[in-house]
Amino acid sequence: MSFEDLLTSLQNCVITEDQAPGNVSQTLGLLFDKLSESSRSSGKRCKERCLEEAVQLLRQLSEAQLHVLEESHLLLLVRLLISMQLQMVNISTACRKVDQMLQHLAKLDHQLVFRETHRCLHSIVGADQVLSFEDLQGACMFLEDSTVGREVWRESFPSLLKKVSQLFLVVLQQESLRDGPLCYTAVKMCLQIFQLLPGEVAPLVWTKEHSGPTVQKILQALMDIILGQCCNRDTCLMAGTAVAMLINTAPESRAGEAAAWSLLQVSHLEPWLLTVGALQVQCCPAREDGVDRLAVSRGLLTCCRPSILLSSHVDATQVHQMCFLLKGLFPLVYALCEEKLDCHIFAFEALTLWLKKVKECLADILEMTGVRLLPDNSSLQQQLIDIIWTTAESPVEGVSEFVRSAFCLLLDLYNMDCEQFCDTEKTLYFTLLQRIIKLPWESKAKYHRLCALLPYLGTDMVLDQYAEIPNHLLKCLSTNHLSPCGSELYRCLIQQQRRELCDASHTELGLADQWARRWRPVLHEALTTDVTLLQNNSSTHLLPCTFQVFPSAVDPLLASLDPFAPGHLHAWACIVSSYRAATGGSPWALQGSSTLETLQLALGSVDDKVRLAALNLLCCSPKTIDTPTPEEMSIMRVFIPQNLNCESSSFRQHFQAGVKRFLVRIRDGCLAHVRGQKGKKKAAHSKRAQDVLEQGIGFVEWLGQLPYSYLAPGHSYQRKKTALLLLSAVLETCTDTWSPDKRKGQPPVNMGSLINCARQRGHWDFVCRTKQLVLISCLEDSTNEIRELSAGLLVRFFPPSFPDDIAAVLLMRTRQLLCSPRVQEAQMGALMAKVLLQKSQEQPEGCGLNGNITVSGGSDHKASCMVRFLVKELEEHYLTAKADMMLAARTKPIHGVLIALQRCLLEAPSSVYDTLDYSLTVEVLVLLENMSLLLLGVLYGDRDTCATEKDAPPSFCEMGNAISSLIAQESGGGQGDGEECVLLSEEHNLVLTCCWVSLKEVGILLGSLVEKILTESKPSKCLLTKEDLTRASKVFTYILLKCRHWGAVEGCCAGFTKFCASLLCSNDPELSDIPAHMLKLGLQVVRSPRSTSVTRRAAGLPMLILCVVSAEEASKARPLLSHSMQTLLETAKTPLPENWDQTLDLPQVCAVHTLQALVRGSGLGVAVLQFAPAVAILSLAMLSSPCWAMRNAALQLYSSLCSRMLGQRPSSQEGGPTQHGMSPLAFFFHYPALQPFLLGELRGAAQDLQGPPNEAKLHLQPSLFPVLTLLAQLQPGVQDSTEALSDFLPPLLQLSASPIYSVRAMASKALVAMTPPSEYMDILIKLAAQLPRPHERFCHNRLHGQLLQIKATLQRALCTVSDPSAKLCEVLSRVEASVWLATEAQRCPLVRAAYLGVADSLRRLCRETYLSKLSYTLMRDLQTPRQELQI
Repeated sequence: MSFEDLLTSLQNCVITEDQAPGNVSQTLGLLFDKLSESSRSSGKRCKERCLEEAVQLLRQLSEAQLHVLEESHLLLLVRLLISMQLQMVNISTACRKVDQMLQHLAKLDHQLVFRETHRCLHSIVGADQVLSFEDLQGACMFLEDSTVGREVWRESFPSLLKKVSQLFLVVLQQESLRDGPLCYTAVKMCLQIFQLLPGEVAPLVWTKEHSGPTVQKILQALMDIILGQCCNRDTCLMAGTAVAMLINTAPESRAGEAAAWSLLQVSHLEPWLLTVGALQVQCCPAREDGVDRLAVSRGLLTCCRPSILLSSHVDATQVHQMCFLLKGLFPLVYALCEEKLDCHIFAFEALTLWLKKVKECLADILEMTGVRLLPDNSSLQQQLIDIIWTTAESPVEGVSEFVRSAFCLLLDLYNMDCEQFCDTEKTLYFTLLQRIIKLPWESKAKYHRLCALLPYLGTDMVLDQYAEIPNHLLKCLSTNHLSPCGSELYRCLIQQQRRELCDASHTELGLADQWARRWRPVLHEALTTDVTLLQNNSSTHLLPCTFQVFPSAVDPLLASLDPFAPGHLHAWACIVSSYRAATGGSPWALQGSSTLETLQLALGSVDDKVRLAALNLLCCSPKTIDTPTPEEMSIMRVFIPQNLNCESSSFRQHFQAGVKRFLVRIRDGCLAHVRGQKGKKKAAHSKRAQDVLEQGIGFVEWLGQLPYSYLAPGHSYQRKKTALLLLSAVLETCTDTWSPDKRKGQPPVNMGSLINCARQRGHWDFVCRTKQLVLISCLEDSTNEIRELSAGLLVRFFPPSFPDDIAAVLLMRTRQLLCSPRVQEAQMGALMAKVLLQKSQEQPEGCGLNGNITVSGGSDHKASCMVRFLVKELEEHYLTAKADMMLAARTKPIHGVLIALQRCLLEAPSSVYDTLDYSLTVEVLVLLENMSLLLLGVLYGDRDTCATEKDAPPSFCEMGNAISSLIAQESGGGQGDGEECVLLSEEHNLVLTCCWVSLKEVGILLGSLVEKILTESKPSKCLLTKEDLTRASKVFTYILLKCRHWGAVEGCCAGFTKFCASLLCSNDPELSDIPAHMLKLGLQVVRSPRSTSVTRRAAGLPMLILCVVSAEEASKARPLLSHSMQTLLETAKTPLPENWDQTLDLPQVCAVHTLQALVRGSGLGVAVLQFAPAVAILSLAMLSSPCWAMRNAALQLYSSLCSRMLGQRPSSQEGGPTQHGMSPLAFFFHYPALQPFLLGELRGAAQDLQGPPNEAKLHLQPSLFPVLTLLAQLQPGVQDSTEALSDFLPPLLQLSASPIYSVRAMASKALVAMTPPSEYMDILIKLAAQLPRPHERFCHNRLHGQLLQIKATLQRALCTVSDPSAKLCEVLSRVEASVWLATEAQRCPLVRAAYLGVADSLRRLCRETYLSKLSYTLMRDLQTPRQELQI
């Protein structure tokens, strides 16, 4: 029986029985209602909420009360719950809640629950056919989330293993199955069996008497998956975990140890034999991406118990005992971290796991080895530090977090190691501190490492050694990407400072004084600065943690402020509000009566930031039950109306958030008083409670009425938007509407009591007809934000259906707007259609508008009726366009109905299967195909031509001519009056808008509809066949390959990506092959010569390829991406034909444009970085192409690739650094193939400069400047040693002689980036020594380049220099000796300007005599009139 039948039977049997007492029947009735509601709900949170309430209801019934139920009734209830578990196999938490109910019933009759569960599971393993995906999901659920289910599986264990073994034989034979969810779930099932049933598994593995072929076949299948038969990375990783869990079932540690060592053969390239107890399987490696080694190492570290990880193994010399954790697993993990894998993040996760295991087992390791684990300068210590230091700047998301965790674990391990061997010096910490100090302030890793190192050295040591910390923290807070790590360092510093000070028994005021001695000037500067970013970040990040650690710090901070000084009023408001939010202390007691006066001054400020900070002071409180005072409410009544018209979007959002916090305080405070009224209270307290209730309810009533005064059509957008945001805050806070999509912010359970209390006073009628009409009028606002906000409020908070008169008028207006040629009005109509669908009666009026519309198929009659009505409208629009395109563009422009269909089908809460049947789906698909061909035919000028596959898309000129011809044809006139008009006519705009907007909406609707249909499909029912999906793919192909309008192409791509993703996730290989076929078609078009020129970077062709490869699952090996990149690189490298035509598109150029689209595509992310070296080399090589189009495309590709490799440049308020966050060492670690190529390009360019000194050389190597630009963007000053990169310095120094100014300037920046800080002075001495004397012969270009290099290096070197060293003094003396370069003796203005730049960098270190002489020379030069023109 189905769930619905079981529920109906139970309700009929139990609720109407007289044997059960009234309270039992009532409780059971409520229980069944909750189970029914949970089954009907589509949201996960809704299901869980209903089930939790059902669990509580069932627990109210004792065993004695449940005994009154007959056995047949109890049987029905058990079957109902088991049926519900099978319904929710994908929601683990829901299944566990149902299991709690079954356990409660098992106390009454355990055998009944066991028998029914056994009957259900026997239907899975007792059938002859292979396990289906649904069967496997159910089996997993019963094993993982069902207590009785595990008992049944223990009894049926052999049958379960046999079915899993048979499943693997089938799955591994088909590529689509082994890479899909069926294989993943089968592996998950194995892992659960090995983990949850170890007692049943162990005899079959570790004893020869009980071992058999079943477990051996499963082990063989798992190893085949690990070694390459499966491309799904998640499946491979889980298989590694399953094999390790199988090893962990060993009853004796020695057997498990032998199996673990045997599994380490996974790194072998030749076939090998795996031995696990009595099982042996042949292993044949078939992959090169490292996932096999990763899966094994990760699985062993996750699953194996310490006795196995600490096992010893005699090496080949039979001398040394090798610990499995240190000598077996570490080399494997370390090699994975060093390799450039697509799954780098998992490698560093494995490294972190390894360090955690070592930490857990450290005492045993030290006892076993008898020596220190991490002695200073040991190879293990050096390896760990090197790999952590190098990869901290990895561009792969998530790697830096694991590296940070690894660094913390390493420091902890070292500390434990030192304490075990009584090493009090702990030199590693001091060495690391000095190394960290040398890092530039722009390096994010610098601050994370300091946070980790701080507990081991103390704040005094760190702050004394690194005196620039306060200055660098302010710089971090002025830069967006560094503010989190800078504020975290500050938090760690003050927390550590308090821990150290508390040991000295200071009072709270004394602690605050100690904090103020170091940090008050820093916070004062940050809070009163003119730099907005620094001001905001310091108030957001620094103040809260300051008051959490040092609450009394508020007094010294406020004492240094003057509210009338610039910037101090904002600082005052931020300090007081943060203090109130963090400590709960009263702000009014801080400075007496002046606090309220200062607050009024801040609330009336013209600066938005000051007003917001003051508002936050009024609204914030750590306790939501802290009811606002009458004074606070009166201030808010004045403040809110005065701030409705602010133009800042940020102000509006913060304004709404502040008011919402204020309302929550009112609501929770009033609720507390309502609860208090139910008890016995004193009269005085009761009077005060009544006053609080009256004031709170009255304020909410006033604020609920206020927004409607500003929603009339005459008001500005800003005022309307703010009013709607405030109304949303009121309705979300003070109604009992539960939002299933929100985890937090739900109304209290007893909200109804407060609402009743307010309504007894005649208040809080938030959903009356008048207010509903005001919001409905906002649906026709000219701005999308107002329309969407109003629609959201109507749907969420107002009654479930409109009155009949409102619905009729709204439907009529919807039909009018859907036929408007204006896109904005058509969007209004679509939104109205969606609102009308969700707020109409069960039998909406729309069904009666046309007698030909009938409802069938879906179970949601309301939605089905609306969709059929819209499909009928769409058909009318299409037929009108087919007969008279001009008439359709004016009166039935198609796109409005398409948008309405999209919103009603895809944004409605009901399932698409409740709305559509197969015939209606096919009807929609045919309409979309016919419309796309019709509209493309209009742009072609020939409706039959666009259906052919060989013709190229029309140019923009041809599209314009086609539309003009159509207009002339429809109007019955000629081509015009002879005068050519530059402006497009209204008719032309109407037709063009109708075509491109409709094509865009066709793509969006089609892709989203297919995605929803396939996502909600069931094995027994799907609304689309392979033929239908193939037809849909042709629609996308038509639009992307035959339309040049970028709006249509870009909009269509959104739907096409969803289309491809849903097909690639399908278990049906025929469906998953459709995107691959389309990709093959696209690549074939790229390689084919064309007879036309396609503008806009190859038009929609690159987007077709990008959408397909972006839709691939990230957990798989991305074979489509690899094939596309290889094909495009080969095509781009193909030599140009001898007689190429620059007016036509070349396949090579199209390939480069497509590569650029793939590199820039956000959907691919870092997946393209594995191809970065090859793409970079190609783009730089193509800059030398004789074809301008190729050079242009290559430059665009190179620019996009650099942004992808380095990440977006960090932004800061003060301009910030021009470099990215990756150092040269890290860059070439991740892209090693680029190092020899870039070095070769630099050497080639430098070699071209060598020759006779009088020979003119104006030739620029095309790749030189891009190479220099890339190097200059790397983070300087990070690497300690650049032995591998030292080869870059000679050619960069030689490029100072380039005759091209921009090359000399960029070479100076690249030199700084590639030079380690330890060599700055040597480079400066070398360059300064080459400065010429007054009468010495020299090259002006070289001299200018050298001066630029000196200046750039000086600026970087002097950032960390406080006292001049001997080498710096030598540089200084040589620069001073060359003062003639600033005099008239040097005729080149560029050289003189460059020298003055060097002198300016050294000004604070120069002697007064030199500065006076230089000043005198410059003044005399400025006052001397020029007699001739200088060149």
